[in-house]
Amino acid sequence: MADELDDRRLVRRMLARDEDAFNRFFDTFFARLFRFALRRVHDENIAEEIVQTTLVIAVRKLQTWRGEAALFTWLCSICRRELSAYWRRTSRTPELHAIDDDPDIQRQLEALAADIDGPERILERRELAERVQIALDYLPGRYGDVLEWKYIHGLAVAEIAAKLDSTPKAVESMLSRARDAFRDAFATLHGNES
Repeated sequence: MADELDDRRLVRRMLARDEDAFNRFFDTFFARLFRFALRRVHDENIAEEIVQTTLVIAVRKLQTWRGEAALFTWLCSICRRELSAYWRRTSRTPELHAIDDDPDIQRQLEALAADIDGPERILERRELAERVQIALDYLPGRYGDVLEWKYIHGLAVAEIAAKLDSTPKAVESMLSRARDAFRDAFATLHGNES
């Protein structure tokens, strides 16, 4: 229910041309849609292009969103059309069909998302987010940065390499070490909760 109200507020603000709302829209949905597309095309550059196109279409057609489904669900439907267009343009077929493309699974996932907004679940998510942030903050070197850029901001390895003035291979290696360090740090925090 809270997400539904947030979606409606965000869309109203965007329709009123509120720049902060557009930034929030992008920040909220880009990484999620990127993961959604990447699971279907298995190529970061193509996934990024499809997501950018999806968001542009969504902004242009924002007034058509009726709020009958979650905003993310609506965005996924646009993304699916863009993915289909990609497969048609390239005369290729998807390697596999994602399980969440099934309408029954989609409904169940939406119901699950609606159930997670109770007060206890909100508190649990806040505590988890705090532990994640603490673990990221205490990682050595740039480990926290590369993990955040990759998994929160959805940057491609090549983009991270450019930020660090490094090579993609070096960034992949750093990401691997950073994931291991994060796993250890998070396990330490999780173990200290009792």
